[in-house]
Amino acid sequence: MMTYDQTYDVIVVGAGHAGCEAALAAARMGCRTMLLTINLDAIALMSCNPSIGGLAKGHLVKEIDALGGEMAKNIDATGIQFRILNTKKGPAVRASRAQADKQLYRLRMKRVLEQQDNLDLKQGEVTSLYLENSQVRGVEIRSGIRYLSQTVVVTTGTFMRGLIHIGLNNYPGGRAGDQPSIGLSDQLRTVGFSVGRLKTGTPARLDIRTIDLSKLETQWGDSPPQPFSFNTERITMPQVPCYIAYTNGRSHDIIRGGLDRSPLYSGVIEGIGPRYCPSIEDKVVRFPEKDRHQTFIEPEGLDTVEVYPSGMSTSLPIDVQIAFYRSIVGLERVEIMRPAYAIEYDYVDPIQLYHSLETKLIANLFHGGQINGTSGYEEAAAQGLIAGVNAALRVKGEEPLVLGRSDAYIGVMIDDLVTLGTKEPYRMFTSRAEYRLLLREDNADLRLRDIGYRLGLICEAEYASFVEKRQRIGCELERLSRTRLQHTEAECAYLSGKGLADIQKGTTLEQLLKRPEISYEDLVELDDVSRETLSGVREQVEIQTKYKGYIDRQLEQVAQAKKLESTKIPTTLDYNSIKSLTTEVREKLLKNRPGTLGQASRIPGVTPAAISIVSIALKSSSWKELAH
Repeated sequence: MMTYDQTYDVIVVGAGHAGCEAALAAARMGCRTMLLTINLDAIALMSCNPSIGGLAKGHLVKEIDALGGEMAKNIDATGIQFRILNTKKGPAVRASRAQADKQLYRLRMKRVLEQQDNLDLKQGEVTSLYLENSQVRGVEIRSGIRYLSQTVVVTTGTFMRGLIHIGLNNYPGGRAGDQPSIGLSDQLRTVGFSVGRLKTGTPARLDIRTIDLSKLETQWGDSPPQPFSFNTERITMPQVPCYIAYTNGRSHDIIRGGLDRSPLYSGVIEGIGPRYCPSIEDKVVRFPEKDRHQTFIEPEGLDTVEVYPSGMSTSLPIDVQIAFYRSIVGLERVEIMRPAYAIEYDYVDPIQLYHSLETKLIANLFHGGQINGTSGYEEAAAQGLIAGVNAALRVKGEEPLVLGRSDAYIGVMIDDLVTLGTKEPYRMFTSRAEYRLLLREDNADLRLRDIGYRLGLICEAEYASFVEKRQRIGCELERLSRTRLQHTEAECAYLSGKGLADIQKGTTLEQLLKRPEISYEDLVELDDVSRETLSGVREQVEIQTKYKGYIDRQLEQVAQAKKLESTKIPTTLDYNSIKSLTTEVREKLLKNRPGTLGQASRIPGVTPAAISIVSIALKSSSWKELAH
């Protein structure tokens, strides 16, 4: 085994969406970083759907951008359809989504990585970690090279012992066309990690030339398209439509007829699949009352005929795939360019991680992405960013970055993972965030930009632009609070037209904007200064004014919750000595080893009474000494 003559600060294993963000973050923070991947031509490859964002996922992308990550900028530069979802609902659940030109997306990300200072890219399959005294010291690759480093971030995606299924045929692969990673998960299991098995899948890729688009519904994106990144001024890529199609009774009969050769239903697949993104055979079996299921036919790029039928993932045999795809109206003569498949892979139970994403068993080893049991590019990228940041902070000897549940969706996701673990692919939802009115897409920069700048991930020009925006918002909120209606003839006529003839003279613009009938656009008709306000400032002012009561209430809840979150539980706490705890609660606390009372309170089965008992125990003199 040859030892390479360069010692790195951070080595990142895997160049998917998590690995890219981890490597960029560490390098931008000044650490000598290496990104190792099995295939340099597959960096940031979209293995499944060619899109970024969606419900709650869009929130993650905005937060990644606010902290100084790359995903939002990458989709802005390569996106070919942008849409804001849930526009008829409140701002807390509105979400951005964009189709990407799949090849341009990976090529741009590769170019960004190649041009990043402090970052080396190398191709190689990591077969084991190099360990000394329960610390990671580097990695070893199949070609016989040992690379040394102070920290290692593992972001292996679906590659660890990956096994691809098409019908009853299966073969090893990290995804179609790529070799799996063999050896690493076996080593992790050997040193004491709990390693499990998960499953995910992807639809076939279809030839759009063989689809009768006249029989499908056309769906265009928003005009003008709204960028993801807070620093993108406008989208310059050409925009294209998607198309909507539906399965039918014949489709479902074909699927049911092939279940005897489905690896999912014949017991060949052992891994647990994503509950919230089921395969088409799962949908047909689990929802027999539904007479059709919707699919969006999504383009994979501007210069390709391949399209992606979202929601139609399957592991059925190829002859069944051909038959059921062709049973869909408009797809009667469709040709499959790449068959659908399911993939099983190893993951490491994230309950074995600290909130920094460092493993509890091996010091200086961080995990990010699907190795932690998550599903989705956005979830992976967010974890990769945090893991890369904390690996760099470890090298610098500084305290880790830990985002709380009231700080970011990223904080919610990581807390869910390390507190509860997961037995199925974890997907982010707005319903997982108890403070979602505070954690909106639109204010991600106001929540997190200062942190990104402090870490060195935000350049001076971007930060200066943000500071100016924040100041403008504050000034406009203050101006509206003191500017009053004069009840001029023009004002009265406009308000009467809005059904607000009873508005009193002296009403402030702030009070007026709180009315459900009035938007900031209405202020433009009443107030000369409002006409000059920038759109980003208008949005924040309107939301903060209209929802002020609800926002203040959530801030009070956050303040109360922080009392629990700030009460640390020493790792040496002997739960067996706390006799008032039930056996069930004691077992859960011993298994999870929560770091704070707040974390303990979120473990299923740990009751408020149990939290009180632990709190009392912590106040005793003996545990105070231990905590100290």
